[in-house]
Amino acid sequence: MDFNHFLSAYYPDPTYGGDRLYADMIQQARLVERVGYRGVTIPEHHLINILLVPDPLQLAVKVASVTSTLEVVTSVSVLPLHDMRIFAGQVVQADILCEGRLILGVGRGAFAYEMARMGKPIEESRERFDESLDILLALLARDNVEWHGKYYDFAPITVMPRPVRPIQIMLAALIPEAIEASTRRGFHIQTTPLNATVEKMQEQVGAFARGKAALGTDGAHLRLALSRVCCVARDDADARRKLELARGYYGRFHNVFTGPGSVQSGVIEPLPLAQSAEEFRSSVLVCTASEMVDRLKLYEELGIDDFIMNPNIGHSQAESLDAIERFAADVMPHFVKTKVAA
Repeated sequence: MDFNHFLSAYYPDPTYGGDRLYADMIQQARLVERVGYRGVTIPEHHLINILLVPDPLQLAVKVASVTSTLEVVTSVSVLPLHDMRIFAGQVVQADILCEGRLILGVGRGAFAYEMARMGKPIEESRERFDESLDILLALLARDNVEWHGKYYDFAPITVMPRPVRPIQIMLAALIPEAIEASTRRGFHIQTTPLNATVEKMQEQVGAFARGKAALGTDGAHLRLALSRVCCVARDDADARRKLELARGYYGRFHNVFTGPGSVQSGVIEPLPLAQSAEEFRSSVLVCTASEMVDRLKLYEELGIDDFIMNPNIGHSQAESLDAIERFAADVMPHFVKTKVAA
């Protein structure tokens, strides 16, 4: 099992400043490369103070420019929000500037609040995503692509420059049926149980395994990346404090994911979670190093290829860096790494 760090750009206090926010993300990327992580993942979200990266490809290029081996994954580029005729060229350019270390993670979008305000209602996101993905694949694969569909209608075009190598694509999916179907199509998979139960995670991993098995040797290269809030605490008291911060993070997340979308001047109102303190504790990985090793063994046994961890839950940058180093020193040596990025 390899380890990947989520550059989640959590922004609970907008007075902190965007310049400091992104400087923090670059500093984290440099550190995780130095201590042996395989890669970083970069989200895409707009108009809200959580997962705040309006342009993940731009940040991917910056990260690649200050690192040398780190794999850079978008997590995820929201296809319905982009015009594929423009986006395909941006992907090719980013892959060239990242020197082949880019993994293009794509998805349909998750937050109804931002999708509606961008003029792409969440109710249309599945259809828009499916058509957008088909167009993107066509534009990356061949010249003179012509399209007549529900959301796109254009005469033959060729994206320039042409890709210099096949661009790896990773699909985001949460529902087991979608995970299995996407795997059968030959895509790498990103998923997360969010703050749901371990049983939910096992269902997701099982769906990937079935899809991969159905492909036989053709699917041997496919990878499953699974993310969770994950932060190594100094001690039990520190873990309790960080768990409260994590509850606030998820209170904001679920407000725009499944809740009413209560946002004022870009700041999401943190709503209370229905989970009890113990239920929440069992559904995230915020604990001391010794407990972390024990709990992550299940993830390794399930066959997860890349574990994506998000330690940015509202504490200081110094604490985030400390958690990264503690994870590398006290947790990672207990797990066998496969290979570093190209």
